[in-house]
Amino acid sequence: MNDPNPELMRLKDLHELHSWRRWGPYLAERQWGTVREDYSENANPWTYFPFAHAHQRAYRWGEDGIAGISDDQQRLCLSLALWNGHDAILKERLFGLANEEGNHGEDVKELYYYLDALPTHSYLRMLYKYPQAAFPYQELYEENRRRGRHDHEFELIDTGVFDENRYFDVFVEYAKADVRDILMRITAHNRGPEPATLHVLPTLWFRNTWSWGEDNIRPVIRVEGNGLSACHPEWDQYHFWAEPAVSPGLPQGTYLFTDNETNTPALFDSPSPPNETGFFKDAFHEYVVGGNHAAVNNEQTGTKATAHYAFTIAPGQSVTVRCRLAQGASLPRLPFDEFDHLVNQRAREADQFFDLIAHEIPDADARLVQRQAVAGLIWTKQYYQYDVWRWLKGDPAQPTPPLDRKHGRNSDWEHLKAADIHSMPDKWEYPYFCAWDSAFHTIAFAPFDPEFAKHQLLLLLRDWYMHPNGQLPAYEWNFNDANPPVHAWAVWRVFQIDRKHRQVVQAGQMVNNDSLEDTEPDWLFLERAFHKLMINFTWWVNRKDAQGRNVFQGGFLGLDNIGVFDRSHPLPTGGFINQSDGTAWMAMYSLNLMRIGLELATHDPAYEDIAIKFFEHFLGIAKAMTDMAGKGIGLWDEVDGFYYDELNLPDGREVPLRVRSLVGLIPLFAVEVLEPELLAKVPQFAARLRWVLDNRPDLAALVSRWFE
Repeated sequence: MNDPNPELMRLKDLHELHSWRRWGPYLAERQWGTVREDYSENANPWTYFPFAHAHQRAYRWGEDGIAGISDDQQRLCLSLALWNGHDAILKERLFGLANEEGNHGEDVKELYYYLDALPTHSYLRMLYKYPQAAFPYQELYEENRRRGRHDHEFELIDTGVFDENRYFDVFVEYAKADVRDILMRITAHNRGPEPATLHVLPTLWFRNTWSWGEDNIRPVIRVEGNGLSACHPEWDQYHFWAEPAVSPGLPQGTYLFTDNETNTPALFDSPSPPNETGFFKDAFHEYVVGGNHAAVNNEQTGTKATAHYAFTIAPGQSVTVRCRLAQGASLPRLPFDEFDHLVNQRAREADQFFDLIAHEIPDADARLVQRQAVAGLIWTKQYYQYDVWRWLKGDPAQPTPPLDRKHGRNSDWEHLKAADIHSMPDKWEYPYFCAWDSAFHTIAFAPFDPEFAKHQLLLLLRDWYMHPNGQLPAYEWNFNDANPPVHAWAVWRVFQIDRKHRQVVQAGQMVNNDSLEDTEPDWLFLERAFHKLMINFTWWVNRKDAQGRNVFQGGFLGLDNIGVFDRSHPLPTGGFINQSDGTAWMAMYSLNLMRIGLELATHDPAYEDIAIKFFEHFLGIAKAMTDMAGKGIGLWDEVDGFYYDELNLPDGREVPLRVRSLVGLIPLFAVEVLEPELLAKVPQFAARLRWVLDNRPDLAALVSRWFE
């Protein structure tokens, strides 16, 4: 019997898996400057909620922080704040440039690295590099504004702020003693040549759900015993402990309190409303950086609290801060007893888990690359909340949104009400889901966490995301746009990877070979996804084939920087573009659905007819690409040996856009291999295949290899 693999055991117990995932790295790295937080008249999130407001202004739809975690509904958050004694702002969140400020668009200007993570978040580790000099906000603004599009970006390291190693390496680790018992260990190293001051503030707070006029229930954090109690009347009560600080000039175990409320007097130069307490979101900044002790609540209660440590760290030395957050049923008797042992045990379990995941990779360095890549995937999960109907309508306790909002961005998506965990492209630059990015992410998740991969694919197919007309939401800035239809491909690949994963796990990697369980593939997942994908396919056929001849006009399709025109907007010439890539994506989509249908047909013969339908739809698209409407013209150029888009002008002219780009290579993706073993299981499909070969040579010629 092999040694037990604790993380695999946690992943295998689907009943308990949700509990282990209740807490995770779900805190965004940027909530400001997002569409969700934008209530402006000109629909410009960057200017309506800039970085300069973020430390003083309560967010409506989520929270952000450094190295942060939260529960899966982001009621309660825990993250890290720092101050080096010189910065103008308490470092509570990552700094970056808005879209119009960077010479290449929006860009985070920090140095941080995700180092390790387990799929159940029972162990997480990351590194943040914090300068010892004042953070060069203004220099980063000005130099990037000065540079043009063809210049390199001006990064934090280019400012010289890290010269002579004058920075702190701040490692943050989380380890779960149990599903609701979380240990946080912060270790700060002085890499510089001289002693340096560092303030460390592990911060606990409730997301503001009470200022908007719907849910007026206010939670509270207060001192209880030798720690804090975080209590929400309709939710679990949590307890938080910070190890007593050995900090010159500070009382032992100093806790600071405020409320997660907008600082209306400072931000908008207006008096505080009568119902506000006068303790605001930026109180810890005011207390630590500004020396304003009146900014915090001396009654030691609020909706935001922190443990304040101040250290002078010698060159080459380090300090460690330990904190613990636990729900009532998991309360430890001695919060810091065996603390390091528990954290180190979870780290060893991570070693054990990745030894199994990477067992086919012989090179040690390549295994480390894979492990850190997995950490990046796991750390970039994020809680995403966006109720489009409420956002369009406005909140009862807030100013009414401008009238144009009702007919502007995302106004066709009133049904979309998201409050879920998503794998994000980037929790700073893209702190929102993008449909095709999500599909790609699932392929990377599947080898080590197939359950999460399947959940992500099904999530965007659910009724609170998919439009009633069958469209999948593209991305937050414009749900109406069209991402390449890769969801079916991802579903099929994840199904295959999951099947292999089940066989590997059940073959004795973590259980006795005498107790093997059923290794049937996840038919329910494949079938659930297939039915919704057919609805989405129909949307493409009905909405993106302008002339009804199997040639498609998808829009920008992820290639927004590659075309002659911005394909998401009306063309300067008028007319429309028949897209080589859009049409090829649909050919690929047809083959993906055909292959899924064939797989389901081996389990239920009723699916053979559907597989035949998508096979013939593929042939129709392939024929249209080479001979549109029987005119002898298509998207393929025989002389150049390349596929081109075709511009259809208002006067009826059809002009090939002879631009060599990725657009012309995407047709290569429309490939599927059918093995003889599979065809033997689907006789009706095989017979139809033979009929086309024998009776429709014009269609048969479109398939490069029939028997090989």
